[in-house]
Amino acid sequence: MSAEFGGRTGRQGKLSQWLRGRRPKETAAGDGREALLLATAAAGLPLAPAAHPAPGYRCSCDRVGCPTPARHPVSFAWQTQSTTDRAQIERWARHQPQANFITATGMVHDVLDVPLEAGREALERLLASGVEVGPVAESDDGRMLFFTLTRGTPEDEDEWWPCELDCHPETMDEHPGLRWHCRGSYVLVPPARLPGDDQTVHWLRGPEHPLPDPLSLLEALTDACGRYAGAEGHVDSAWPLRH
Repeated sequence: MSAEFGGRTGRQGKLSQWLRGRRPKETAAGDGREALLLATAAAGLPLAPAAHPAPGYRCSCDRVGCPTPARHPVSFAWQTQSTTDRAQIERWARHQPQANFITATGMVHDVLDVPLEAGREALERLLASGVEVGPVAESDDGRMLFFTLTRGTPEDEDEWWPCELDCHPETMDEHPGLRWHCRGSYVLVPPARLPGDDQTVHWLRGPEHPLPDPLSLLEALTDACGRYAGAEGHVDSAWPLRH
């Protein structure tokens, strides 16, 4: 395999070419946005409105120095607000035409969130091995999101962990490894816009793909993150951060 996904340093494999051609069509038109959001909700992923970019690389929340511009929910009640109800999502999408949307994790699904290069390497390896991979999104800020079934809530709550925000935006460069979004966390869902020119979150594999067991992906993802960390000179990044 090339040192970089897609053969930028050499061979460009058939899988790399296939992946590049598989991004679902996403349009700037409101109906395209709404259709994608409804398809995501129909797959069982609960949604809630989120902030969006404002001029000058700012966030629509108008918070001075917002640490996660255009990446956070607009309501503190996002966990209870999140829904798959079609009528509610249509109202939100039409009344808030610029809003991004988040999906609350840990109820139906979790998300394994990895550096983009590590994710591309792992995805190629998983597909080549015949592993069932579910929905996958790419974020132009350098992350790849693997959507999986949630781990579920065990009978003994002491055996469960919440998703504390132990990796803050300002320390992300220090923790470039895998983040496991489960109960108490969220991620942006496509189509979403980020601050900057043409920066988006978009589907590479859409929500029509069944959610896999997270453990079926974990080894390939942690291995790829470990190699990414070694190549980049980072430390302590091969093991998942529960976020």
